[in-house]
Amino acid sequence: MSSHDPHLRTPSGKPRLRAFGSALDGTPGRFNAITDVPGVSVGYTTLISGDGPLRVGNGPVRTGITAILPRPVQELATPVFAGVFSQNGNGELTGTHIIEETGAFNFPVTVTNTHSCGVARDATLRWMHKVLPAALDMGWGLPVAAETYDGFLNDINGHHVSVEHVTAALDSAAGGAIEEGSVGGGTGMIAFGFKAGSGTASRLVRWQDRRYTLGVFVQANFGKRHNFTIRGKRVGADLVEPAIREGAPRAEKGSIIAVVATDAPFLPHQMKRLARRVPLGIAMTGGYGYHSSGDIFLAFSTANPQAALGVSGSIGHAEFIPDVDIDPFFDAVVQGVEEAILNALVANEDMTGRDGNFVPALPKQWLREKFG
Repeated sequence: MSSHDPHLRTPSGKPRLRAFGSALDGTPGRFNAITDVPGVSVGYTTLISGDGPLRVGNGPVRTGITAILPRPVQELATPVFAGVFSQNGNGELTGTHIIEETGAFNFPVTVTNTHSCGVARDATLRWMHKVLPAALDMGWGLPVAAETYDGFLNDINGHHVSVEHVTAALDSAAGGAIEEGSVGGGTGMIAFGFKAGSGTASRLVRWQDRRYTLGVFVQANFGKRHNFTIRGKRVGADLVEPAIREGAPRAEKGSIIAVVATDAPFLPHQMKRLARRVPLGIAMTGGYGYHSSGDIFLAFSTANPQAALGVSGSIGHAEFIPDVDIDPFFDAVVQGVEEAILNALVANEDMTGRDGNFVPALPKQWLREKFG
């Protein structure tokens, strides 16, 4: 774990948005990360190799895999109440049908590039059978796997993410402070014409005499430069440079995956309501859900494990916060999504990928002058 203040820097020392003095709404958890939700852990495998012209199957490689475990390993067979929402469906998040049907899912969540979504899903099943064989010996699994497109920087058709890479991400999942930026599935991602990728944030919410945590994780790969907004300021017009450099103009292929986790007791319909608020946080940064963007969101609650398990032959009992008191959690979603996206941009550096395609990082000196 880093000796840095985790609110200001990642474990490796990369700056986060708060390092630049920007005022933010809400109260973050200890690490300002999705891992502030008890029992939730995150692991990465990051793949960066090669330079120069694209040779499909050889690289250059700029990709990876992110694993999010909603419960501790030995409890992963126990479902979590959940909801999903697609703002714009030009993307993939597997397992959505059973979530819509039953309001729950189990097993880890993985996030990667578009053409590795299948191997991530299948490798999760292999891993689950290894760590919890009883969970699959007498049944089936429908893991959640999600994707965004990294083909501007990465040899996406080379299929470089393997079963072993997914296994490594799952095995490495841990709590506490986590890395952000060009790590895991976010390695080759771009937002608003700047290097982006993996980002996270959390908020503490008080209800009655209890304190709950809501955490957000995003894989940010969306947005047009002229719409870019930081804390209500339209800054895109000030940031024409530094610009992406490429051999030929590219079509917009942006997307964003967001995972919202909480230990607050909510029912499945309430989790869907939380997922529906993710686009409001995205809009705070200037994301408008354009045609080719896959904007798909998952929200889950770690509360009520026995009710979610639904043991046969007995009446289930679930606690839940009433809908009339849900507004502070909507605030937490919007605030967390906004900060997670900006963290993904801030905790980053310039990257050159296939064919010399270049994506600049958000300029740190500009951030200091604008918000410091």
